[in-house]
Amino acid sequence: MIIRIVVYGSPAPQGSKSFKGLAKSGRAILAESSKKVRPWRQDVKLAAQQLRAQLGLQMLDEPLVVRMTFTLHKPLSAPKRRRVFPCKLPDLSKLVRSTEDALTDAGIWRDDARVVECLAAKRYPGEGADALDAPGCVIEIERIAL
Repeated sequence: MIIRIVVYGSPAPQGSKSFKGLAKSGRAILAESSKKVRPWRQDVKLAAQQLRAQLGLQMLDEPLVVRMTFTLHKPLSAPKRRRVFPCKLPDLSKLVRSTEDALTDAGIWRDDARVVECLAAKRYPGEGADALDAPGCVIEIERIAL
């Protein structure tokens, strides 16, 4: 069975953190450097939780294969009549990281360490397989049969 989650929103990379000081406990207080990460993670978490409730899914705790296709805003300067690839920021690996963390928060899987294979792509709206018509992400999760 393949679990397919469709998320609409602006994909944001899990970026660097900045040091904000020390808590009374002695732990470092770190803040996410990008203000776009929290809304993206909330969009992913909400879509995942809704699907989980709809299908009655239990938390996954086995080896998993994940495919993610991120649909990004197409710049106005990009050609309109031919397909182009989003080969600039944001970094694909950082998009995957923020999305995996949101899926962990949503309770889709016990931990993103369960992912043993990941295929990810960046696309512009309507350009390529699994590209959405607006910014967002198509996430497919498949259990590996043991």
